[in-house]
Amino acid sequence: MANIKSQKKRIITNAKATKRNKAVRSEISTRIKNAVETAGTPENKEALRLAVKRLDKAAANRTIHPRQAARRKSRLMRKLNAASAK
Repeated sequence: MANIKSQKKRIITNAKATKRNKAVRSEISTRIKNAVETAGTPENKEALRLAVKRLDKAAANRTIHPRQAARRKSRLMRKLNAASAK
């Protein structure tokens, strides 16, 4: 454990940020999974919208890198287009 007051504060702050970021990443993966599972159904449009919205929000808050968000959206769209083509 650190002895310096500012370092103690940083440890607490980092723990909060880690917890928050983990929750955001978990929600992103859940939204993407829901969008893929509902491919070809009427609920798919809404699930896709929510997944893209969460990716954009996480990128805006720098929880994930903006390019990673773009890559994930691209892969999600390709996956859904392939599923609807079948």
